[in-house]
Amino acid sequence: MQCILTIAGSDSGGGAGIEADLKTFAALGMHGACAITSVTAQNTLGVERVYDLPKDVIVDQIRAVLSDIRVDYVKIGMLSSDEIVRTVAGEIRDIPFVLDPVMSAEAGGSLLAEDALDALVSELIPLASVVTPNVYEASAITGIRIGSIEDAKRAAAAIATLGCRAAVITGGHLDGTDVLCESSSGKIEHPRLIPGSGGLIEGGTHGAGCTYSSALASYLAKGLSVPDACIAAKGFVEEAIANSSSIGRGVAPVNQTRGVIRDAARYHAIADVSAAVKVIEGSPSFASLIPEVGCNIGSATPAAQSVGDVAAVRGRIAKIGGGRARAVGCAEFGASSHIARLILAVMQFDPMIRSALNIRYSGGVISACEECGYTVASFDRKDEPPHHKTMDWGAEYAIKRAGHVPQVIWDAGGVGKEAMVRILGHSAVEVAGFAIRVAECGEF
Repeated sequence: MQCILTIAGSDSGGGAGIEADLKTFAALGMHGACAITSVTAQNTLGVERVYDLPKDVIVDQIRAVLSDIRVDYVKIGMLSSDEIVRTVAGEIRDIPFVLDPVMSAEAGGSLLAEDALDALVSELIPLASVVTPNVYEASAITGIRIGSIEDAKRAAAAIATLGCRAAVITGGHLDGTDVLCESSSGKIEHPRLIPGSGGLIEGGTHGAGCTYSSALASYLAKGLSVPDACIAAKGFVEEAIANSSSIGRGVAPVNQTRGVIRDAARYHAIADVSAAVKVIEGSPSFASLIPEVGCNIGSATPAAQSVGDVAAVRGRIAKIGGGRARAVGCAEFGASSHIARLILAVMQFDPMIRSALNIRYSGGVISACEECGYTVASFDRKDEPPHHKTMDWGAEYAIKRAGHVPQVIWDAGGVGKEAMVRILGHSAVEVAGFAIRVAECGEF
């Protein structure tokens, strides 16, 4: 486990500062440690008050971490005063770090005293691996008014001449294009552009700068080159911006973890269906429940909104020689519109019921379901209104009629429509277990 130490201010609203840094480190698989320089009273509307911590408190935090934990990289954010800048510079001279020269909050409010800028330029920028100012911060550091990409190139090169390994002017105010300038062997390389993923990303940006610099430090700690780390960090912060959610009346904070949570949920849905298929294929009795059209089993992500958010078996589950069940394909998202629409309809009533399996209908199957103690409800296709999809309408009708979400919903079919039983549950593995119990309860 690699460790990143963030030295920065605390945002009481949880959107920026060390709160954003630690979420970023965790999302990228790093252990985050912190040394708080200032405590801010702020929210999505802006900074109300700033309380600088005493010099000794800052030093004690940094030394406590470094005396025990191997720190691979440091990320430095808000340093509000000349004294704090010089104090931090004296403590981290032998550790590579990314410097985010924070001067104001995204939602409004100054975070850097005027006398601290000179110390930042003379004491910290020369020691930094990478400096990550936005357009306004770069202008303050260099005196160059930035209104175009060419202006940003000149400013990035000017910052690189101050002694840092590289300068990246982040492009939130340059149509999403970052400008990177590296310094190698005393020579300033020609600035290069790092475009975004198709222009400006829509979403909240509170904490975007902190998130970018923290991601950059994480990728550098992993061994990426500066250009590659910049590209990776830009992709990470763009996703965090796109996944932002409004939590107050001001600028929405970026969301560093939603992508991780989404990917984990999709993995678990696929794994759930795959495990259920193994249970089904291993059962000597399940094949007796397979209808003429075959059966399928699905598992939705917790935040499922569409068919593409529900995993099912590609090509369904069929009966093969020897009276056993076999999946035709693998678990995939969007593999079964029928099962997906059923699950999505049920989730409107109970979001914890995220799985379903269709099996053949008979009086004996319904009796076996009741004998197993399952709650049962039904609908009649003759009652289906015109221009409705059966699964959406049928599930809603059966649930409302029952007054709760049952474990089994069945219908007796219609013209050209095979009668069917659907078993519902919290997971595909649970649903497969319910079905096998039904198969073992009766003879069909």
